[in-house]
Amino acid sequence: MTTIDGEVEAGFERVREAFAANFSQRGDIGAAVCVYQYGRPVVDLWGGIAHLETGRPWTRDTLQLVYSATKGATATAAHMLAERGALDLDAPVAKYWPEFAAHGKADIPVRWLLPHQAGLIALDQPVPLNQALAWHPMVAALAAQRPLWTPGTGHGYHGRTWGWLVGEVIRRVSGRTPGRFFAEEIAAPLGLEFFIGLPAAERDRVSRMVYRRPDVDLTTVAAESIPDELRELVAAWRDPNSFSNRAYAVTEPAEIDFDSPEVQAAELPTSNGIGTARALARMYAALIGKVNGFRLLTPETLKAATKEQASGKDQVMVIPSRFSAGYMLPTEAMPMTGPDAFGHTGRGGSLGFADPEHGIAFGYAMNHIIGGTDDVRAASLVDAVRKSLM
Repeated sequence: MTTIDGEVEAGFERVREAFAANFSQRGDIGAAVCVYQYGRPVVDLWGGIAHLETGRPWTRDTLQLVYSATKGATATAAHMLAERGALDLDAPVAKYWPEFAAHGKADIPVRWLLPHQAGLIALDQPVPLNQALAWHPMVAALAAQRPLWTPGTGHGYHGRTWGWLVGEVIRRVSGRTPGRFFAEEIAAPLGLEFFIGLPAAERDRVSRMVYRRPDVDLTTVAAESIPDELRELVAAWRDPNSFSNRAYAVTEPAEIDFDSPEVQAAELPTSNGIGTARALARMYAALIGKVNGFRLLTPETLKAATKEQASGKDQVMVIPSRFSAGYMLPTEAMPMTGPDAFGHTGRGGSLGFADPEHGIAFGYAMNHIIGGTDDVRAASLVDAVRKSLM
């Protein structure tokens, strides 16, 4: 039985029970969960193994890469610049990044980058990974890229490119890389242990990821055996030229080793944020209220930042999705704790979100990358939080 460390306030015991069940029943190896309510922590738990090969335990200070949960941190940086008047979300991207105007992109507003409406999910020519990690070659390639659909007419998850697109706007406007802006303007005031670009001194604290192979590879199953509701999605996976595949093939090689020191040290503000579940929850808590006297956005800015911008069938994920200007919004498959909640998931199950109606902020980070509809670890924790509020 996995030992669960940390603290839970009275009324939130269900969360501890769900967290323990994630280890005993749902495949967690090493993980942490944190919940804030009205600016103070009410759940802060961790347990399991941070490194299977060495047996290193997951401790209070273990850091974990959270994949696309990073996008919530990057979106927050953009909205802070907008609140300060440095960034106009309705202005053309090219106002701040002139090279971006190539191939008919001169009129694309910043606002369309944030909810995945720009049609820049892929590149005609992938960028060598070492160059992509260096930032500028990838930014130049995206500036020269033609959109793959008419911008603003639909949305599709910019799984990899989003971070360079939004991140370059942040860099041009602030004069700082997105990782540095986050470190100085968000992490430092809040005391967050969360990094977009991991310092070398923190490397030994990072958990190692474990990837589960699917029990059944649907791409190899006969078409007539695939359930009707999955056929379109599976067809997209099987087609190397589909948006679903091209969106994750913008580097050469397409597969990125997110455990490697080089990748973790780079700034990939779409996918390589590394931190604690506590940091995720604390950041979202500071979006909906004050944490130790500090708030990231005014209520007015937050309301605009979390207003729905895109919804319906996602041209990349081939399922319904909803986005505000950078944050994911609740769906039937991911209800969070209420209709006003906002946040972002990450590959394999990580999740950070806030629910202003209930004063809740949530963070979950884990090293067993499962994913798919059968992974209910985060959903079980969120359900436990929801029941704790009743």
